[in-house]
Amino acid sequence: MKIARLSLKHGPRFAAIDDRTGNYHVLAGDPIYSGVEVSGEIVAAADVNLVSPMIPRSKVVGLVDPNADLTASPDIFLKPNTSVVGPDVPIVLPAAAEQVEIFPQLAVVISRLCKEVPLAQVDDVIFGYTVVADARAALPTAPAAARAFDTSCPLGPVIATELPEEVTVTASRNGVTAVEFSVALAQVKETVAYISSLFTLLPGDVILAGAPQAATASSGDEIRCEITEIGVLRSPIVAS
Repeated sequence: MKIARLSLKHGPRFAAIDDRTGNYHVLAGDPIYSGVEVSGEIVAAADVNLVSPMIPRSKVVGLVDPNADLTASPDIFLKPNTSVVGPDVPIVLPAAAEQVEIFPQLAVVISRLCKEVPLAQVDDVIFGYTVVADARAALPTAPAAARAFDTSCPLGPVIATELPEEVTVTASRNGVTAVEFSVALAQVKETVAYISSLFTLLPGDVILAGAPQAATASSGDEIRCEITEIGVLRSPIVAS
């Protein structure tokens, strides 16, 4: 199943995508808390306006080196929920940065409050998966903001509740492929277990996995991050 979040006249609402028609069935509530219960409202695919499929309650967490040995306490980074935007929303370069590195990521959306989750139980705390364009700016005088500035964490376009055991992540810059790599779900689940040993995770928190390399972009460029089973996340780059 794929879950989206729509901008409607009565505010943002979650919706389930009909695989047959492509239409969006608006849900009665937040599927993390109340399950997938349709409200009866249907939005045609041609009329849909997608926003970020999830606004984390507290944080986005990633590994600085996604291939690091997890037994060696690798470095992590945090992004606040104010960094999160949705599909087609520009990444706005900080005033002191002329370029930004975009790390395409597979993201895990957490389903419930948890801490120190054993690897065998990680599936129980995963709501689903989405795509992230993780932006990092070169900010020597403000290193904490390098990966945490507003708009630095586009998410979308939807959340897939299931994925195959391995997916391919790509990023293109102005239509030319810049990054491509594979991510094994087994490794992703190990990352979730590790992160949960460091932090209490809340429903809607996001954990990033993958991204061994980045695409460099400047104002005027367009970055597209894609995982076929989830979709394409488009992010224009603009100056502040």
